[in-house]
Amino acid sequence: MNNYRVVFVFVAATAMMGLVVVPVLGQARQGQQAEWQVLRTPDGQPDLQGVWDFRTITPFERPDEFAGKEVLTAEEAAAFREETLRLLDKDQRAGDGISVQRDVANAYNDFWWDYGDQLTADGRTSLVIDPPSGRLPALTAEAVRRAESPPAVQFEATRSGMAPASSWEDMDLGDRCILGFNSGPPMTPSAYNNNFQLFQTPGHVVILNEMVHNARIVPLDGRPHLPGKLRQWVGDSRGYWDGDALVVETRNFLRETGFVRGGSGAKLELVERFSRVNEGTLLYEVTVTDPGTWTRPWMFAVPMKQSAEQMFEYACHEGNYGMTNLLAGSRVQDSTATVDGQTNSR
Repeated sequence: MNNYRVVFVFVAATAMMGLVVVPVLGQARQGQQAEWQVLRTPDGQPDLQGVWDFRTITPFERPDEFAGKEVLTAEEAAAFREETLRLLDKDQRAGDGISVQRDVANAYNDFWWDYGDQLTADGRTSLVIDPPSGRLPALTAEAVRRAESPPAVQFEATRSGMAPASSWEDMDLGDRCILGFNSGPPMTPSAYNNNFQLFQTPGHVVILNEMVHNARIVPLDGRPHLPGKLRQWVGDSRGYWDGDALVVETRNFLRETGFVRGGSGAKLELVERFSRVNEGTLLYEVTVTDPGTWTRPWMFAVPMKQSAEQMFEYACHEGNYGMTNLLAGSRVQDSTATVDGQTNSR
């Protein structure tokens, strides 16, 4: 994995008090301030604690228009940013006769969306850094069969709004408030709530996501993973220190992870690596291995910025009353039929 390590450097944004510090890196460049120092907890481990913001409009996969191009020029980055923000603007009214439908699909006005408004500082064209194409590897034949199965096709049609849901089982895990669409694992930038808080003790770390307020408690004591027959929505995580990097290995997922239609396979394993590269930046690198879904492992990286903001509870729809409304809307869709281009109530 080290062959694909990418270091993102940002200007330090905050200061932390009362921590032991140890010098790292080489001699500071002439004219710059002294080199950054690793912050450490009282038990001597690198201090990764705090609230971390992973918003970015850098695409997860490299767009076709940038095929073969790993990094944008300043001019290309500015143009891409402007166009991306225009497309993401939920308040734009096209005046093409479908603004009402678009407004309903958007659900909120632009104030409530929080994709971020910046590319990563290095100007990369994708968060995927391996394969070098910036694109996910090809699906295996097994994954294609899984995606083309009737349940998966129905699920995708419902998720995309092309077909009404027959029951709660047709809804994705985000609609059901079981998992957040960006909380993972692995964590991926998305529409809002792109924040998580990391807590450390000598024997554990806690990864608390703002999205659906999910907390992953990761032991660091070398205990084995759970037996394969015990599967969990967010998998079974075990952590350890590799030098100054926190490594978290996760397996035994229950089912969907949101990567591909029909969900990832039972063999999915993740290796997350958290490295504090300066005072205000946490580099998050993830290696994804699933021989039942992709033809090779792949990797992505997200530089996360430390935030001075507090975490807020995201309660989803408490009591799941939203599901009642979603399914009621589907039954209204069922009550209409299109015959010879005409829509008639049944």
